[in-house]
Amino acid sequence: MKWAIAIWAILCKDMRTYYLKPPNVSWGIIFPLAWTGMFFIKSAGEVGSIASLLPGVVAVSILFGTTSMLAVTVTFEKKSRSFERLLLAPLPFELLMLAKTGGAILFGVANAFVPVIMAAFLIDLGGIVWSIFIPAVVLVALASTFLGLFIAVAVSEVFEAQTFSNFFRFPMMFLCGLFFPVEQLPSLLKPLAYALPLTYGADALHGAVRGAHNLPFAVDLAVLVLFCAGLFALSLWNIRRNWIL
Repeated sequence: MKWAIAIWAILCKDMRTYYLKPPNVSWGIIFPLAWTGMFFIKSAGEVGSIASLLPGVVAVSILFGTTSMLAVTVTFEKKSRSFERLLLAPLPFELLMLAKTGGAILFGVANAFVPVIMAAFLIDLGGIVWSIFIPAVVLVALASTFLGLFIAVAVSEVFEAQTFSNFFRFPMMFLCGLFFPVEQLPSLLKPLAYALPLTYGADALHGAVRGAHNLPFAVDLAVLVLFCAGLFALSLWNIRRNWIL
C-alpha cells in the first residue's frame, strides 16, 4: 500500500508540475495537434484517405507526447538535483522509474486519442478493432517513453534532450510505415525500419484501423513487448551507470 501511495504521489506531482511546461506544450501538444489538423483538413471528405492517415498521426502524437514529457520531467529535475534525491526513495528501483515514467505514458495514451476524436467527426470509426488498437497504443506509448527516458538521462538540458530526441523521432516518422508502406522503402532502408519499434506499432495500428498490416497482430504486439522490456532495461542501466554506481 505504501508503494502504491508513493507511486501515485510521484505520478500526480509530475503531471501537475510539468504538463504545461513550454517545451512539452510546443513539442508534445501543439506539434502533434497541428500535424493531425494539417492532414485531416487536406483529406476532409475523403473517408479512405483519413482512415489511412489516422494510424500515422496517432503514432506521431504518442511519440512526440511521451518523449517531450520525459525531456521536461527528467532534465528539469536533474538540474535542480531533485532527480538524485528521488533515487534515494525507499522504493524498488524498477517501481520508482515506472512511477517516474507513468505520467509520460498516460500523456502519450491521451495524446493518441486526440486524432481519434477529431477523426470521429469526419468518418465512421465503427470498423476499428479496438482489442488491437488499444494494446498497440499502450505498447507504443511504453516503448516511446522508455526511449525518451534513455535520452533524457544522457543529457543535462531540455533543449539537448529535445534535439537528441529529434534524431530518433523524425527518421522514425518516415521509416516506420506511418504514412506509406515499409515495402516502398529502398532495400537498404528496410532492415533499419524493422529495427525500430514504431514500425511494429504502426503496422498493428494500420491493421486495427483499416485491416492493412504486413505482420500478424501477435507478432507486432510481441515484438513491441520485447522492445519495451529492452528499452526499459537499457534506461535503468544508463541511470545506474550515471547516478547510482
